[in-house]
Amino acid sequence: MRELVLIVFIGLSIGAFGQPDESTEDSIRGLRMVETIEQSLKLYYAEQSPNGNYDSVIEALGYESSDVPTYSDEVYCERLSQMNEMSPFHLECNETTLKTIKFFCAKRRGFARVVLGRSKLYFDMFEEKLAKHGLPIELKYLSVIESGLRPQVKSRAGALGLWQFMYRTGRWMGLEENSYIDERMDPEAATEAACMYLKSLYGMYDDWNLALAAYNAGPGNVNKAIRRSGNKLTYWEVRPFLPRETQGYVPNFIAASYLLTYYAEHNIIPSEATISYNELDTMCVRKGVHMATIAKLLDFDEDEIKRLNPIYKKSYIPKGVNRKYCVTLPLDEIGNLVTLEDSLYKLEFELFVKVKEPVIKPATKPATSPSTNTTYSYHKVKSGETLGTIASRYGSTVREVQRINGLSSTKIYVGQRLKVKAGTARTPTTTPRATTAKKYYTVRSGDTFGSIAQRHKLSVSQLKRLNSRININRLSIGQKIRVK
Repeated sequence: MRELVLIVFIGLSIGAFGQPDESTEDSIRGLRMVETIEQSLKLYYAEQSPNGNYDSVIEALGYESSDVPTYSDEVYCERLSQMNEMSPFHLECNETTLKTIKFFCAKRRGFARVVLGRSKLYFDMFEEKLAKHGLPIELKYLSVIESGLRPQVKSRAGALGLWQFMYRTGRWMGLEENSYIDERMDPEAATEAACMYLKSLYGMYDDWNLALAAYNAGPGNVNKAIRRSGNKLTYWEVRPFLPRETQGYVPNFIAASYLLTYYAEHNIIPSEATISYNELDTMCVRKGVHMATIAKLLDFDEDEIKRLNPIYKKSYIPKGVNRKYCVTLPLDEIGNLVTLEDSLYKLEFELFVKVKEPVIKPATKPATSPSTNTTYSYHKVKSGETLGTIASRYGSTVREVQRINGLSSTKIYVGQRLKVKAGTARTPTTTPRATTAKKYYTVRSGDTFGSIAQRHKLSVSQLKRLNSRININRLSIGQKIRVK
């Protein structure tokens, strides 16, 4: 169903899996263990670093930034044994898993940092879906193994999304695709489908490791391997008879689980999260709208809108016929969008709906041309202006401005000179954002460009625009960064 050549295993995945849903008591114990680990880590980080800077955690462990810690096989096995106490995945410490763990800890460190940052956007939602279906909470980490938590990643075989569904499997699991959307890239819809699929696979084998193998290679290949093994019923007994790439699937999962659980011990600092799941909200549109229109109306980065709405193949949100299509944005931006919804559709019309040039009949009396009694001046288009706002400012209409400038559509560009009626300019009733007083932030120890953006509720792209002349990779203590 998917391939393992994935960027997948450049990835760290995650910790101890919970118990099968056949045992409610064990499931609860597994969930509590994961929560305990996560809460303990959060408390430890809070104690060591009140400002959320993970560098101080590493310092507390006595590491230099370049250190790549290694441990004896006995230490790795002891840690796996502790994880295995509460895991249904049989985290065996054998030659294969040890070799894979050492490779991950040495060669997949950068990817581990990135995934830890991305997890803030998806893991809360994963947990909600898994709990709804009564599945082990640790399965939220399978998406890390599959896609590195990137909803638009596509394998060479055509598997797509956070959970790497092939087209046929996606359709079978109810994921829709048309000219504008592909629900394999929709985090919530694809996670729902993955939960149902994993639940059915576990029902076939009563073994989570075999279920994972079937998720990778398909039940048909796993069934063949079981027959060739002499009808063995555990992953490690069946593994030699599985396709070669699938033989590495569970070892990679174990190694990734280990690395996530013990990333601090291996001197890995999580990347700053740009935004978390609980900071998002949605609004469903009544009419089709381009993301560029939303970006212009809210003064919000268009690339960030695309990143938060990966379901859409194009930068366009269509009007649904039998369903609603929605846009996901930070809470404050959704609040603004709801307030400005009517303005959104008006701006969409001005920016993207073609207006035919009106047919002007020749005057029967050439001596009385309208231009005879009217004087004109020129207006230079500024950022954020539309033909509608310019026409209103000069007491005119869009069609009139189009007519005297020979325009066949409402599209204009910054710096363009438009002929307008002289002497009728009106003072705008609202103060543009550009007049807001500038504000600066002084860089402190441990700050990154991403953490500064997050602290001031900006996207990285917005902060870059405010500081176009600054090398974001070489910040120095005391340096001034513009944040407004």
